[in-house]
Amino acid sequence: MSALAHMLESRGLPTVVVALIRLHAEKICPPRALAVAFQLGRPLGEPDDAAFQTRVLTAALGLLERTDGPVILADHAEEAPGRLDDPSWSPPPHAADPAAGPFAGAFAREVAELGPAWQAHRLRSGRTTIGLLPGGPATWPRFLAAFEAGDVPASPAPPMPPVLALKFFADDLRAFYGEAALGAGARPSSRQVDEWYWRGTAAGALVNACRRACLANADKSLHPIAENLLVPAPFRV
Repeated sequence: MSALAHMLESRGLPTVVVALIRLHAEKICPPRALAVAFQLGRPLGEPDDAAFQTRVLTAALGLLERTDGPVILADHAEEAPGRLDDPSWSPPPHAADPAAGPFAGAFAREVAELGPAWQAHRLRSGRTTIGLLPGGPATWPRFLAAFEAGDVPASPAPPMPPVLALKFFADDLRAFYGEAALGAGARPSSRQVDEWYWRGTAAGALVNACRRACLANADKSLHPIAENLLVPAPFRV
């Protein structure tokens, strides 16, 4: 975004960058940047907190009023409280045991058990972030079961390659479980949700199993996505 700011400014459009990585703004020197110490992917800091996000936007747009350039790099002093664990939070109830594979059957039961919590969040927020591929949760178990077994199923969205569809399914899964974790209006930290999802659910175990199966497959076209994009490094098993 810092490089894009230079291009837009050269065409006469004033810009402000919200910089999640301060070093990038220091090196690229956009005309105006607000450095924020927020989680990557959350440039305004706190989901579902309009007041907090408004304060970030107000601070960023306030840089347009300053005249002490040509380069202005300011730090936003307020930290996002969502980075802190909520000790009162506990995961939504589910009975699936992720310790013993194969995981596809336990995963199917788990999705059904978490459905009410996910629906509660969708009704409360009025939206969902799942839907990268057609079909929804009902289509996930069979597709992932094939990968877990070492097969390569047909893509649900041709001409998209099956392994890319697997990546999108994995993203939808993480979103589904993250939204279910918020179903009762709770506010766990992203760290808490990640720990639960990757270490405490059949879904996390299944995605790891699919990753291992893809890496063991003789079809090397599966390897780059499986190696790098399915499971965050701290949770690979």
